[in-house]
Parts: sequence; C-alpha cells; structure tokens
Amino acid sequence: MATTPKRELLALCVLVLMSRFTHARVNPNLKIKAVNLGGWLVAEGWIKPSLFNGIPNKDFLDGTGLQLKSVKVGKYLAAEAGGGTIVVANRSSASGWETFKLWRINQRIFNLRVFDKHFVGLDTNGNGIDIVAVSSSPGRTETFEIIRNANNESLVRIKASNGLFLQVKSEVLVTADYAGDSNWGDDDPSVFVMTISGRLQGEFQVTNGYGPELAPKVMREHWSTFIVEDDFKFISQNGLNAARIPVGWWIASGDSPPGPYVGGSLQALDNAFSWAEKYGVKIIIDLHAAPGSQNGFEHSSPRDGSQEWGQTAANIQQTVVVIDFLTARYAKSSSLYAVQLINEPLAPGASLDALNKYYQAGYDAVRKHSSTAYVVMSNRLGPAEPREFFPLASGLNGTVIDVHYYNLFSSIFDTMTVQQNIDFINTNRSAQLSYVTSSNGPLTFVGEWVAEWQVRGATKEDYQRFANAQLEVFGRASFGWAYWTLKNVNNHWSMEWMIKNGYIKL
Repeated sequence: MATTPKRELLALCVLVLMSRFTHARVNPNLKIKAVNLGGWLVAEGWIKPSLFNGIPNKDFLDGTGLQLKSVKVGKYLAAEAGGGTIVVANRSSASGWETFKLWRINQRIFNLRVFDKHFVGLDTNGNGIDIVAVSSSPGRTETFEIIRNANNESLVRIKASNGLFLQVKSEVLVTADYAGDSNWGDDDPSVFVMTISGRLQGEFQVTNGYGPELAPKVMREHWSTFIVEDDFKFISQNGLNAARIPVGWWIASGDSPPGPYVGGSLQALDNAFSWAEKYGVKIIIDLHAAPGSQNGFEHSSPRDGSQEWGQTAANIQQTVVVIDFLTARYAKSSSLYAVQLINEPLAPGASLDALNKYYQAGYDAVRKHSSTAYVVMSNRLGPAEPREFFPLASGLNGTVIDVHYYNLFSSIFDTMTVQQNIDFINTNRSAQLSYVTSSNGPLTFVGEWVAEWQVRGATKEDYQRFANAQLEVFGRASFGWAYWTLKNVNNHWSMEWMIKNGYIKL
C-alpha cells in the first residue's frame, strides 16, 4: 500500500526525534585524554603562590576573615543576629557571626562585611559613633583602617572614617570615639587580638591586591610565562590530546574588563588556540569563574567567598553572553572541541532550576555558532543527584556531563591506606561513573582528577599504582578525562612533573 503524505511526515518526525535523542550518547571520534591548564587564566594562589608575593599588605586581601577579641573585655566582636543591627562584644568563642570579611579598598583602607552580607559602619541615624552592621552597600562611613602593632602583629586597632578608634565600652556597646595613641596594654579598650580565620587567593584577590597600576604588569607577565608554546608541544608528545582551559567571565570584555580585573587574558587564550592548532591539540573552554561566583571558592573568583551566581535572570543572561562570545570567537578553529558552560556549581545555592535554564540558554548560544562543538554541563557539588541534568542533556545533541573525582576533601579519605584508596577507585568511583554513563544519556567526562591523596610516606610505586587505577577506571568515561593540572608547585598535582619523573605514563 502506498505511503500517504501524512504517514511520510510522521516517519520523518520520528527519525528527527530519534536523531535528536541519540546524538548525545554517540561515542565521540576522539576519546579525550586532557590536562587542565589551571592557575593560568584564572588565578589560584595554591598553584602558584609566588604570584601573590609582591602584594603590599598581602595579609589583608579581599575575603580575608578576621575575628577580633577585645583585650579589655576578653570577648569577641560579633554582628548581633548575624547582621542588620548593632555590633557587640560579648562572645566567648568565634564562629560565623564573629567573623568579619574584608573588602579591600587599598592596602590601608577596608570595608568589613558580616555574616548576612551587611557592612559594618557608623550609626548615621543615631549619634554617629555607635558601631552597627546595617548597610547593604558600603560608603564612606563603612570604611576602616586596620593598624597592627609593630612588635606583635596579632594586636590591632581599628580607625573609623571619623578619624577615631573603635573601643569596647561594654559587652553591648562598641563605639568609634577613642582618640589618641595607645600603649597596647590589656586595659586599652581600643586594642583587639586579631585572628585570621580564612583567606582567599583568587583572581579578584591578586588583581585588587596589586591595584590598577601594578596588576596589569604582574598579570600579563604571568600569562606570558606560566603557559607557553612548548607546553602544547609537551602535551602533544606525551600521550595527551587535549587541554581544558579554565577562564573567567571577565575575559569576554577583552582589554577593558570591569575592575579590578585587567585585560590580556583573551590574547593569551588566542595564543593557546594558535599553539593547539600547530600541535594538533584539542581545546575545551571551561567557564571556571561565573559572574558572582557559582560556588564561593577562590577558583571561581568571589570577592569574599559569597556565592551569588544564578540568583537573578540578569546574572544568568550575563553568563550566556560570555559563552556566546567565546564560541563565536573560536568556532572556526579546528582545535575547539567543547565548551563547558560552568565549572562546579555548588548546591543548593546554584539551584537546579537556575542551572537548567542556564544550560539550555548556554547550549543554544553554542549551537548558534557551532554544530560540532560538544557542550559540557557540570554536575553540582554538594547534595545533588548525579543524573539530575539527564532530562535536559539527553534531549540535546552533543552534550557531556562533567564529574570530578578526588580522593581528597572528605574525612573518609583521612585514614585510608594506599590499597584502600586504590580499592575505592576500583569499586566506588567505578560504580559512580557507571551510574552516570548511560546508553541513552549524555556522554561522561571526568573533568578533574589527580594522583594525590591523604596517604603520608607513599612510595613512587604507590603513586604509580594509584594513578594507573584512575587511568583505567576514568578511561571508561565515554567522553574522556582531564588531569588537574599541568603545572603546580605541589609536584603530584603537576602532570608535567608526574610525566617527566615517571609517575604517570600514557
């Protein structure tokens, strides 16, 4: 019987739908064996500590957490209720409400942000000297100078914008009306014992730390020397075929990014593509730092550790613009293999709804310029279901789910032996990877892993066995894997060092 036009149309629709839902799970022609170029275009102080060495007053970078104990009262300063009201001095121990995060104005002047994100300042609606934490954005009355004792840097005095020092008059009354010098004695209500409870060393900290005059020179020197053409030659000659390159959202602004970021990283990425094409290396562009920070960790370039990405539609759209810009710029390069829409969003702050909306919009932005580049969607850190993006990703062509597997960052690894770590890879990680590697889902990518652990005194052979176990298991990922990272002052985190010294052989 002849096929009717209606049946022909139905058959065509079925074929289109089958193509749409099966393309994502077709194995790629090239199984990725990559290395991350971490610490290059998105700074991380632990990867290259020397990058931060020249910052004036580098103890006080953005996001540094200070806890301040009055020497006279013997209690810690705290933002009552976490913020929104007065500052008190009645806590016997310090935690979140007792921690003040720095916003650096310059090497001498700072804002102090409290737990609920209000800023410490003078009570301008009252007597003008009481210390409160009520401002949602800092102004002149929220600026302070922190003065350290020359002989004991854990002792500080804090000068307010009125030129007077903070003092503790009682456990519930902190004011800025102490004039004159100090002998730094225990009876001085303007003296505090300072404890630094946390630090950040990301791109915001290094650029704001050096300031607008020094930062451009420092960063451009770093970009031109940390990763060079020979590194791509090394990659191509040592069994690797790709590089995952973390970038920050400010790269889309070219030579004129918003402060404190400085221009030049885009030219460095251009160079990377030129070198990759020369040596036959594929590139995965990875948006490692999104506007507002998607996880609060220093590698996503927050100012003070706050996670603010995805909370508004405008914020998401700004991120889509970055993806659109990067894909358009490199779509014609033979080395562009994939675009990763975001790295390590943290649940629950980065909500499933916000990410689904962004992943769809980001995917569309990539497809506007490239029909062949894979689109990588990162699984969330924290309490999240590993397959939560399958409903979206499975219905789109050329999608990849990125998972990160480290035998670190959890207490369960603290006491594991060499063999227990290897068994964990062969059993637990293998099962986790199998769970997200589905015959009808997106491709899978172990976008970060490392041959480092909590084991102390491990031999070279131990490290080789651990690395080989991961290479074997993660090699089953349908898209491939990427080691974190190519260069690092910590040897086992440096794939270059691991390869050159015989710990890893591909």
